[in-house]
Amino acid sequence: MPIPDFQSIMLPLLKDLEAGERTGRDTQAALASQFGLTSDELAQRIPSGTAFLFANRIGWAKTHLKAAGLIEAPARSVYRLTPRGRELLTTKPTFVNLSVLRRFPEYNAFRAGGSSSESTTAATPELSEALERRTPDDLIDEGYRLARAALAAELRERIQAMSPAGFEQLVIDLLTAMGYGGAYEDAARVVGRSGDEGIDGVIKEDRLGLDTIYVQAKRWQSSVGRPEIQRFAGALQGQRARKGVFITSSAFSADAHKYAASIQTTIVLLDGATLAELMIDHGVGVATTKRIDIKRVDSDYFAEE
Repeated sequence: MPIPDFQSIMLPLLKDLEAGERTGRDTQAALASQFGLTSDELAQRIPSGTAFLFANRIGWAKTHLKAAGLIEAPARSVYRLTPRGRELLTTKPTFVNLSVLRRFPEYNAFRAGGSSSESTTAATPELSEALERRTPDDLIDEGYRLARAALAAELRERIQAMSPAGFEQLVIDLLTAMGYGGAYEDAARVVGRSGDEGIDGVIKEDRLGLDTIYVQAKRWQSSVGRPEIQRFAGALQGQRARKGVFITSSAFSADAHKYAASIQTTIVLLDGATLAELMIDHGVGVATTKRIDIKRVDSDYFAEE
């Protein structure tokens, strides 16, 4: 089943605390059992990979409940109900969500960031509800994914406008940035253009130069088929090479993938979409325009002996 959103976790979390103080680990185990989550589901991470998804949503549920004065933390990673939280449960609510929390002035002040009134930019109640069902981490990750997708699309457009020689150099620059070879001066060298037995570049696999990788780079509009991969494989055999990378700005046909997987020579196929993602990951052809630091409370700072 999908991981529940943080609002769906609120009421089960409050009920879990009815018996008394609970550690974060105890609560997570109880809620995971209640929602019937498998070990694979519990292992899911938020898109940034910095936290487990279910634990992250429990954490945000606690943040909102604490802001509303329904739970408190008497010690690190230990929570319990407040009198207000117990009073709320005596009404036997069928759900607890952000609308319920807005009954409490402390929560409204929290949502307003400490100002006297909360502003809302939602165009419709439906949009507001859709946004509020996501944690801040969800919204940040979604914004990052959208910005990255737009950047990758722009990179692919720029790549298609490059000259063949410029594209070949881009490929070597990327492989160097990924850690192949030693110093830039001797890590890679372009050895030819079209007509050079299908080899566009040679790059050292490591700093010691124990092995080399042969590179074919094609800035094409149409997909690369099996015949091109066969020719590249033949060129590798002529060089007695065991490894090759075939990179294109477009895509590979299914037959090309099938052939590359069927031969003994290792040929890695990188299409335009993968190329753009690798360029972003390794800082080739891109520049950082904004950096945002997301901070958390340093519990160790407030710990007293």
